[in-house]
Amino acid sequence: MTEKEIRLTTLSHGAGCGCKIGPEHLRQVIKFLPPITDPNVLVGINTSDDAGVYRITDDIAAVLTLDFFTPIVDDPYDFGRIAVTNAVSDVYAMGGTPVIGLNVVAFPARDLPLSILEDILRGGADQAAAAGVSVVGGHSIDDPEPKFGFVAMGLVHPDKVITNATARVGDVLFLTKPIGTGVISTAVKRGAATTEQVAESITWMTTLNKSASEVMQKVGINSCTDVTGFSLLGHLREMTCASGVGARVRMDDIPTMGGVRDLLARDMAPGGAYRNLEFLEKCNAIVWPPDATEADKLLLCDPQTSGGLLISVSPDKAEELQRKMVEAGVPALEIGEIVEDSEKQITIL
Repeated sequence: MTEKEIRLTTLSHGAGCGCKIGPEHLRQVIKFLPPITDPNVLVGINTSDDAGVYRITDDIAAVLTLDFFTPIVDDPYDFGRIAVTNAVSDVYAMGGTPVIGLNVVAFPARDLPLSILEDILRGGADQAAAAGVSVVGGHSIDDPEPKFGFVAMGLVHPDKVITNATARVGDVLFLTKPIGTGVISTAVKRGAATTEQVAESITWMTTLNKSASEVMQKVGINSCTDVTGFSLLGHLREMTCASGVGARVRMDDIPTMGGVRDLLARDMAPGGAYRNLEFLEKCNAIVWPPDATEADKLLLCDPQTSGGLLISVSPDKAEELQRKMVEAGVPALEIGEIVEDSEKQITIL
């Protein structure tokens, strides 16, 4: 079989960030980890933030993150690009600048042409270069299921770290990319996605959050997280819990990729969407409107790969943020607001 005949998405049990261990199971494991006592750890695991932050000097802190997953597209070059874009997004969400990275590779070297791995690494390297990141090494294992990822390290001033734990009541919520990559990737695996849907999802998944991060830092925002495998609502829930607030989200204002609802009607929701929804409903995190359909719920719980930034900004800066995002070519849309709520629930309007 030639490289062109091999569909990477058929070689894995899932796709992209949808392969994440579910939040309920992950929480059970993480709670047994020992507490962090090093005062130089500015951001650890206790708030489920996007990356860890470690103070090196009074003026420099390191932002550290790691992401890897199974193929979300069939083209190996695009797979590499998406994986790196997804990883460095965590650094951007924390207000940092990514500078160096390491490749993480699992590949069936005896069963697939090595040219596929070459293309994956080339795609990752090209995207890292576009982000100004130097790839300085990595690690590989022989694995029957292909996987690729990236360790990203960035730099930030210790006083300018942006976290998911500082949203304030009255803040306006903005989202910088449409959702739907999980649904489309499932359709890709089943041969049901159109060429246009695949192209749109790849375009968004390879769009760096660099410009969005630069704008939000200049304007001055309160809180941020990037939207990935736990879905828009899952990551917003992490923000509300970490910040001790609630949120309201307007369903009709949430941007979605073309044809996603049609794919949901054809039962193309990924398993990760069901896991995310089950977890959020089990912990009573979401208040759904009476007319919410299962498709509505699965869409908002769809696991995203290389999604946009979810930004919480004070209302007096909201107009400036949106204007400067548009000027930078970032389609940031207002989707809701932060509210006072001791239960930290998210109400869907």
